[in-house]
Amino acid sequence: MFKNLEQLIKTIRERKNFSPDKSYTSKLLNDKNLSVSKVKEEIAELIESVDKNSNKIHEAADVI
Repeated sequence: MFKNLEQLIKTIRERKNFSPDKSYTSKLLNDKNLSVSKVKEEIAELIESVDKNSNKIHEAADVI
């Protein structure tokens, strides 16, 4: 599991340096308001999946 998280961190760090118009990750990391909105969206989806007892693992992974 840690290997997967390490790979995710590596990928995010690489994409951070891309042009925001070519990388959604870069765009998120360079725009605080967009980042906050995205986190809120993903958390809302996780809460909904818990309420409906479906897709919890997928939505939790999206939050991470």
